[in-house]
Amino acid sequence: MSEQNQGMGASPSDWPKALFAVALLFSIFQIVTAAFHPVSTQVLRAVHVGFLLLVVFISIPAFGAKRPWQPLAWLLGLAGMATAVYQWYFEADLILRSGDMTTSDMIIGITLIVLVFEAARRVMGIALPIICALFLAYGMLGQYLPGDLMHRGYGFDQIVNQLAFGTEGLYGTPTYVSATYIFLFILFGAFLEQAGMIKLFTDFAMGLFGHKVGGPAKVSVVSSALMGTITGSGVANVVTTGQFTIPLMKRFGYRPAFAGGVEATSSMGSQIMPPIMGAVAFIMAETINVPFFEVAKAALIPALLYFGSVFWMVHLEAKRANLRGLPKEECPNPWKAVRERWFLLIPLFILIYLLFSGRTPLFSGTVGLALTAMVILGSAIILRVSSKVMRFAFWIALGVLCAGFFQLGIGVVFGVIAALVAVCWFVKGGRETLTLCLHALVEGARHAVPVGIACALVGVIIGVVSLTGVASTFAGYILAIGQDNLFLSLVLTMLTCLVLGMGIPTIPNYIITSSIAAPALLELGVPLIVSHMFVFYFGIMADLTPPVALACFAAAPIAKERGLKISFWAVRIAIAGFVVPFMAVYSPALMLQGDSLLATFYVLFKAALAIGIWGVVFTGFLQAKLTWWERILGLAAGASLILATPISDEIGFALSAIFIAQHLWRARRAEAATA
Repeated sequence: MSEQNQGMGASPSDWPKALFAVALLFSIFQIVTAAFHPVSTQVLRAVHVGFLLLVVFISIPAFGAKRPWQPLAWLLGLAGMATAVYQWYFEADLILRSGDMTTSDMIIGITLIVLVFEAARRVMGIALPIICALFLAYGMLGQYLPGDLMHRGYGFDQIVNQLAFGTEGLYGTPTYVSATYIFLFILFGAFLEQAGMIKLFTDFAMGLFGHKVGGPAKVSVVSSALMGTITGSGVANVVTTGQFTIPLMKRFGYRPAFAGGVEATSSMGSQIMPPIMGAVAFIMAETINVPFFEVAKAALIPALLYFGSVFWMVHLEAKRANLRGLPKEECPNPWKAVRERWFLLIPLFILIYLLFSGRTPLFSGTVGLALTAMVILGSAIILRVSSKVMRFAFWIALGVLCAGFFQLGIGVVFGVIAALVAVCWFVKGGRETLTLCLHALVEGARHAVPVGIACALVGVIIGVVSLTGVASTFAGYILAIGQDNLFLSLVLTMLTCLVLGMGIPTIPNYIITSSIAAPALLELGVPLIVSHMFVFYFGIMADLTPPVALACFAAAPIAKERGLKISFWAVRIAIAGFVVPFMAVYSPALMLQGDSLLATFYVLFKAALAIGIWGVVFTGFLQAKLTWWERILGLAAGASLILATPISDEIGFALSAIFIAQHLWRARRAEAATA
């Protein structure tokens, strides 16, 4: 086994035993606390961060790709866990002497802050730690700044107390959401992935669209949208579905940069695709204190427009280059794929039902995870039985047992899972299924690390912002501009999100910009959920925007093309992602925030027409190749529909009609001439 295979990048079966055990303990702790709530929320957050630090330090080296030097790795990891034990053991004392710190409190607080910074640097590079360090420096030295940015000054002990104790620093709302909903949903995705959900989604998409014009790229769009419902991570999505879809697109004639751009754009869009969406959606629901259903409802139409525009661009590019699909006989039967793995969809549908029926994400995630474990273990036992009657009776019996949960509590579910585990131990092939479940548990811990560490570190920004009140200063600047020009305020907010997103993932980007820019947009009359969606969207778009474009660089080695070239294509393909947030600000009905269905249909039609025409302009093809003046006309038509001025809609509809009619007439004449 090579040195690289010793860390978390390898398959769980290749992990060192100690790392495997720690990751397994981490997942078990999270499941038990979600199901039974044995500890307070403060202790839950502290132990969650302690486990994250332990996992990071024993698996990721300070520099390079080799396995970390174990004595130092364990020293740092256990120091991180010690901060959690301290918070747990002295919980009552810390509450009683809140703000009046002892020497041991200071040592623990400083240790925690330093370890979180270092863990974040190891996991996600230097950009986010630098941004957080600037906020930390502002908290300590801001009293020496001139003008509005000056604050009254805070002692070092006040800052350590704010960041390392209580719930406004490293243990803030993002860490709480990471320790509850996000971890459960990551585990849920890991179980479904291990059980073969990726194959179900790709086979289903291949069967439906593989034989159409430009089929391979359409498969990429659909499978990435479906995968997003269980992974919720754009970059992770690129490297899972991209391994299959990018080579397939290239084989059928798509340019490598276009193939990479399609996969990156589709994968990033999975974070905004209801019903489950990405981790940010849960953080948003908690931050603005609305049910998750409201966030998913607001995201629905923009997500459909986003994926619709990607699908349209793919179709036009395929027509332009005359790219046919796969022969139909080479495509799998989509309904056969569903028949073979239909049972994997049960937990997904029940999870979606619970989320949308008003249950909390924590409850929904716990039930969804338990059901997934039952389905995987139960199918390992009963699918070997040939009698359909026996199979049917088994699933009915399992369902009746699970129904006992509503009368007798979660203990029933754990009892059923324990019984299934015991049977699997003695059934042929059952032990392989148990190994698969163990791997899913440790994979869940692996996937939770970057999200959890980012959530903990941005607590520095939240802590400093709430202590100093600097957010109101920034909001004041945006308000001053916005009073004269809302559009300019939106552009400034967009640029802030894109620039921040060059160095940091979507979650910290959303948390930073929503705490600074979203309140200002709210003051300017933008509805609360729309203002938060606005910064969320551009946090995602940052992963497609040059020069950094994380998702595009993740696709680069698979496409064998430069990440920057992929990024330029991704921006063109994802045009809806840049347009829809602006339209939603001026027409909140686009996010179902209006009071009229008619208004929603009108703005949806207008947005779809504008995005459709711009897709034609950026591809340069509809029925025939566009001339330069047609491109200008199309750009003007789309822009008029997007603008929110008194007669811009009428001008936009007129220009669109002229653009489409004359192009179709010119294409027909050209076709007749060649015939």
